[in-house]
Amino acid sequence: MTREQAWDIVCEFVENEGLRRHMLAVEACMVAYAGKFDGNSTVWAITGLLHDFDWEIHPALPDHPTKGEGILAERGVPEEIRRAILSHADFTGVPRLSLMEKTLYACDELSGFLTACAYVKPGKSIGEVDVSSVKRKMKDKAFARAVNREDIVKGAAELGVPLDEHIAFCVEAMKARAQELGLNGKS
Repeated sequence: MTREQAWDIVCEFVENEGLRRHMLAVEACMVAYAGKFDGNSTVWAITGLLHDFDWEIHPALPDHPTKGEGILAERGVPEEIRRAILSHADFTGVPRLSLMEKTLYACDELSGFLTACAYVKPGKSIGEVDVSSVKRKMKDKAFARAVNREDIVKGAAELGVPLDEHIAFCVEAMKARAQELGLNGKS
């Protein structure tokens, strides 16, 4: 499967621009980590792109991502990618074993949280986000309340990367694609 084919699946199933940008943000973090961990950047990119492709058609748990996995299988998405997508939700019972699976889990909630942090900055730019401001926002339970802080902390721990380093790494990955993510600041 190519990245373009994966993007076609995203565009077929996801209409919400915010959700598409979330998937692109996870992809950005995954590709950056693929470089750091010597992973296959195309496979890691596709995994990040497709991880929430079925959210709009299966918004209730446990339907997402379990029902989506069958659709991906029909589309020829490799088992390695489908398994990683299943493992990003604890309730599926699919343990995270590979480094790619652990990376997807670690980047999913954090990328959403970083996006929220960027939106409240004066310039609405990911370039304004730093580790200390993210950690302060993590303590504010009213801020981005849908984001599970425990998953962010657990994800970094499972990945074996200190939380501060993980946050900084993902901020940099998202900065590199800020325009595409809509996080390059006020227009």
